[in-house]
Amino acid sequence: MSELYSKAGVNLEAGYEVVRKIKKHVDSTKRLGMMGTIGSFGGMFDLTRLGYQEPVLVSGTDGVGTKLLIAIMLNQHDTIGEDLVAMCVNDVIAQGAEPLFFLDYIAVDKTNPDKIERILKGISVGCQKAGCAIIGGETAEMPDMYEKDHYDLAGFAVGVVEKQRIVTGEKVQVGDVLIGLPSSGIHSNGYSLVRKVFLKDNRVDLHAYHNILGKTIGEELLTPTKIYVKPVLSLLKAVDVHGMAHITGGGFDENIPRTLNSNQGVEIDLTTFTKPVIFDMIEELGYIPTREMYNIFNMGIGFVIVVSKDDVQKALKILENAGENPKIIGKVINKAGVHLL
Repeated sequence: MSELYSKAGVNLEAGYEVVRKIKKHVDSTKRLGMMGTIGSFGGMFDLTRLGYQEPVLVSGTDGVGTKLLIAIMLNQHDTIGEDLVAMCVNDVIAQGAEPLFFLDYIAVDKTNPDKIERILKGISVGCQKAGCAIIGGETAEMPDMYEKDHYDLAGFAVGVVEKQRIVTGEKVQVGDVLIGLPSSGIHSNGYSLVRKVFLKDNRVDLHAYHNILGKTIGEELLTPTKIYVKPVLSLLKAVDVHGMAHITGGGFDENIPRTLNSNQGVEIDLTTFTKPVIFDMIEELGYIPTREMYNIFNMGIGFVIVVSKDDVQKALKILENAGENPKIIGKVINKAGVHLL
């Protein structure tokens, strides 16, 4: 152990302990194509094992925003890693790609092996749900960069899709149908506003049990982002999907148009899906206009799939068989914008 480095605030031995602790979580995500073991200078993946003819790699990187501050405040670090994976793989699958592998970056003020193991456990759970392997990562101890007990996360996912099956939105036509997949709650966007509403403006006790929610406010706010990979992959094998959108920051207004062509828009019937109670609470406590809520949050729909009218019933059945509760929420129209009915 370097005494000089230790005096500067960096504990190398704690870093080595982290590697030992996380190995079992990394091993739990092994899949076809994974090469080597954790700890190498670079993560490796053998694409030839998968049998693709014209493989195109699709990558995504993201974090979890200030949802981290809720986890830090409540000292609950077991699920935030699942959020990290979800934010990356849900973007990758929106292009029709199967997630293959994942890398993480964790920056901390001081290396706490038990805390980092909890974070990595959540990442491994997320990777198992997405069917992708953890092939590398980095933990950086930077006491001068972060407040006591604070940390930051970043993730990076890579997927693969046959070139002819990339989902770009080019096939979307007026009259196509929008199928919405329910969210698990707020997911990992809008937490700067969430914290302002609950903590700064209204001083809500996050430990308080809420009867309608059936859990504490804090537990609701830390509900992991839903991972849509496996049901969407099932759908892609059988249906010609025209477009897909992961509903993240910017809500309906920013994300749904990303899968449309120019001069196209959507009509969405708000009576077709259930809005989780947490969004009513945010709207009421924050005095936020309802229309503005759909411009910020997912409002109960975390992923949108666009298919031809002829494929709707087949798509619904496949998604239901994959454990989803899909809803027909609207259609594509020849007027740009997101129009809520």
